[in-house]
Amino acid sequence: MNNIVVFCGSSMGADRIYEEQAYLLGKTLAESGIGLVYGGAKVGLMGAVANGAVQHGGRVVGVLPYFLQTKEIAHEGLTELFIVDTMHERKTKMNQLCDGVIALPGGFGTMEEFFEMLTWGQLGLHRKPMGLLNTEGFYDELIALAQHMVDKGFLKEVNHQMLLWSADIPDLLHKMQNYQAPTVGKWISKETT
Repeated sequence: MNNIVVFCGSSMGADRIYEEQAYLLGKTLAESGIGLVYGGAKVGLMGAVANGAVQHGGRVVGVLPYFLQTKEIAHEGLTELFIVDTMHERKTKMNQLCDGVIALPGGFGTMEEFFEMLTWGQLGLHRKPMGLLNTEGFYDELIALAQHMVDKGFLKEVNHQMLLWSADIPDLLHKMQNYQAPTVGKWISKETT
């Protein structure tokens, strides 16, 4: 993997561990020679992950829509910053620039970005690994919900296995580097339910 997109909150969250893990992820990517692609801001976990990479010599590319430029405040220390018109263009550009995706803790925006790219993978539009950094069990309920979707017949197990997760950064990166995209189509037929 040459570049990983990181989706995460534009706030720090209620526990300092989220900021610490975001910074550590940025540092780890830089020290591993993996470029960081992210939302381009200097605030919240976005700023923390960028700082971790920038301060350890990493290549950091931001993608920020015009209308968020004043709200999220663009990071000045990036290798490159793309300013785009819309959120959809932001996600499209990030997808073009990356070989994998990690979601850190965040809110609705983080979930929307992560799940759109996960769905693109499910539809066969890309074959990139998709990981959740499950800091302090932040994503435990989401992981359980994904299993519930399988149990209730709304998600194939092969597609469920596309969702990688770990609370440990090196372990998550190892899973992503060894990821094999499913070769089975997404569609569930009456015969398979």
